[in-house]
Amino acid sequence: MTISIITIGDEILIGQIIDTNSAWMAQELNGVGASIQAIYSVSDTREGIIDALKQAITQTDVVLLTGGLGPTKDDITKKTIAEYLDTGMVFHEETWERIQGLFNRLKRKPLPAHRDQCYMPEAATVLLNKKGTAPGMWFEKDGKVIVSMPGVPHEMKYLMEYEVLPKLIQTFQGKPIVHKTILTVGEGESRIANKIEAVAKGLPEYIKLAFLPGLGKVRLRLSATGEDAVQLERELDQHVRSIEQIIPEFIYGYGDNTLESAIGQMLRDRQLTVGTAESCTGGLLAHQISSVPGASGYFEGSIVAYSYDLKKKLLGVQSDTLIDHGAVSEKTVIEMAQGALLTLGADITVSISGIAGPGGGTIDKPVGTVWLAIASKEHTKTLKLQLGKDRQRNIDYTCVAGLNMIRLFINKHYPIEVIA
Repeated sequence: MTISIITIGDEILIGQIIDTNSAWMAQELNGVGASIQAIYSVSDTREGIIDALKQAITQTDVVLLTGGLGPTKDDITKKTIAEYLDTGMVFHEETWERIQGLFNRLKRKPLPAHRDQCYMPEAATVLLNKKGTAPGMWFEKDGKVIVSMPGVPHEMKYLMEYEVLPKLIQTFQGKPIVHKTILTVGEGESRIANKIEAVAKGLPEYIKLAFLPGLGKVRLRLSATGEDAVQLERELDQHVRSIEQIIPEFIYGYGDNTLESAIGQMLRDRQLTVGTAESCTGGLLAHQISSVPGASGYFEGSIVAYSYDLKKKLLGVQSDTLIDHGAVSEKTVIEMAQGALLTLGADITVSISGIAGPGGGTIDKPVGTVWLAIASKEHTKTLKLQLGKDRQRNIDYTCVAGLNMIRLFINKHYPIEVIA
């Protein structure tokens, strides 16, 4: 089963929004054995949509479209597909009843545009959208399938999961593709690749290893294609174990796990609490830690201390330390972390102070100089980063480094075997 994806909307083309729909759809489709051949982004115009449809339908078995199904005049996808398929428009009573029911529950009246939204191409099989007013539409012609869905991400995802994917599997029955993803942090792509080179070279042709680098992280995705999904799962598990044996210190999780949720689980398992004392990251590390559901069980809080005065008043940093060493120094972040232990009452604290940029650097401390410290009552460790001049990238990378410091600190000083 080969797939083309068409996302419709001027807002994508001008960079007003990022097309996350295509990436999500591609991952889900790949997981059921589909092969993505092309992804198009086109404007809200008849010509743009038809040109993309003509090109996509000649290349692939299935064309999936998102966007342009709303109640406003610029939402022209339905009429354009009807024109392309040479079919008329008919009023879909069930959709109108659903919209009326939705507005009744909200104690509001639907607009005439909402009634107009209920006209569908006559050739469409209407797909129920329980997350919004615009249904999806399924078309079949000459052995090809065209599916149109709303561009609103949660509506599209609902239709894909409950309507589109089951129908595609039933229609095409492609070969299974099985994935295993290993999540690593603290080492670059090339070094990871070098360490596991023997495993990569030993893979059979039907198993592929992809390196997907991010900021401070690398995802290793193993993909296998074949006839027997169960057997493929077993084989991938064996290769995952081989990689685990080589780089255990860099692996923090699997699949779609996040570094902050992995750390949260480590803290829960050991009944530890954590807090942060932040300067240049402005509380972003605290936000990432607390974004995990259930974080209140292990996150005590954060002190964002930009100024010298707050570093002294709230964290107990000594005046002499700031005068002699500066805010961006190893000694300062040590005192920040140790002061946060007392102020926050956490078992572990992480402190950060740096020059995020783009200005503020000196010869001794150029832009991108960042110091971090992590402390408990018994142990303290520091880390110096020398990053670039991109402010947001420096902040984001520092937070990844801070999270990884927590992971490594827990593994070293709080091994799970001790908490039995």
